[in-house]
Amino acid sequence: MDIFQTTTQGGIPDPSGLNALAAFKPTWVLAFGPEPLLRQAHAALLQAVPGAVVMGCSTAGEISSGGVGDDSLTLSAVRWVNVRTLQSSTELRDMDDSLDAGIRLAGGLPRAGLRAVVVLAQGVKMNGTALIAGMTRVLGDQVPLVGGMAGDGGAFQQTVVMDNQGVSDNRLVCAGLYGDGLSVSHGVFGGWSAFGPTRRVTRADRNVLYSLDDEPALSTYKRYLGDYAKDLPASGLLFPFSVVAADQAADGLLRTILSVDESAGSITLAGEVEEGSYVRMMQAGTDALVQGAEQAAQSLAVAQCPGLALMVSCVGRKVVMGGRVEEEIEAVASVLGDEATLAGFYSYGEISPAHNGAACLLHNQTMTITYFSEAA
Repeated sequence: MDIFQTTTQGGIPDPSGLNALAAFKPTWVLAFGPEPLLRQAHAALLQAVPGAVVMGCSTAGEISSGGVGDDSLTLSAVRWVNVRTLQSSTELRDMDDSLDAGIRLAGGLPRAGLRAVVVLAQGVKMNGTALIAGMTRVLGDQVPLVGGMAGDGGAFQQTVVMDNQGVSDNRLVCAGLYGDGLSVSHGVFGGWSAFGPTRRVTRADRNVLYSLDDEPALSTYKRYLGDYAKDLPASGLLFPFSVVAADQAADGLLRTILSVDESAGSITLAGEVEEGSYVRMMQAGTDALVQGAEQAAQSLAVAQCPGLALMVSCVGRKVVMGGRVEEEIEAVASVLGDEATLAGFYSYGEISPAHNGAACLLHNQTMTITYFSEAA
């Protein structure tokens, strides 16, 4: 397994970068950057790497071994020795199509020898929980799904996904990885702490939260935000919910606030929440989030060997950390060492098992790391 990485502020990598990429002859290329740069680069990229599986998405910030970028295009290319990479794509008709889109997406991958699936999805206008449920229905829960939902710099207006066919705001893409020599390890951690009482979800419809303890969800949420309430929904990135099912006692999944509806008194979350479950508000400081990223890297428990660390972190973490956002990337790099190439993006939802061997989940406000390596 060999890895090549380049980052540019222009849409099309400079000729020397494209020539180096072409000479590298990769089998799999990941491209992360804003929509305009992805569209500008697509044709030149396909010409440089004929036969390679090309995939990517727009972001709320790009992650590479060089750190965190904004409005940059980062290309990470992998040349496997004995691992095969196959692509599947599908159109997303609307949010209600999310489950069926997941079924179609997973159905486009041969099952024999499938070891892992990397999926990149729209960040708005889709239900990430339903997407994962659809893919798991086809693939089962033994094949790890990893990746994330695209961003658009924090605007939450339009996100795009790139595949070999083009760049689109209504397509989803995944790559199936095949081969006995492939090693995949997961690390996931948040770093958020709870405040305020635990409240029961008394009315919800998929990812829209209407009432907590039989009171309007939005007014209840605002009481604890204080001065931050006037800046909703943007300030919701600073105070996500932890959602715990009624029959569980463990820590819950974090859920970002995407929007609020003043007339309905409701809150739209980035993932589904069930009636009868329980929620609690969360908060964090930069130090806690950096420590969370470090713990995610430590939980990988991988030997220091050449590999690709696919990092998908939430835009909410980036907002909280501000100018110190580089610190969580540096913390991961210090744990994984020089043999690891870091690649990824700040997202609107992170897709990963909670740990090795666990079922895939949609996370928010979380640092997820998947480490890919290949036996020599």
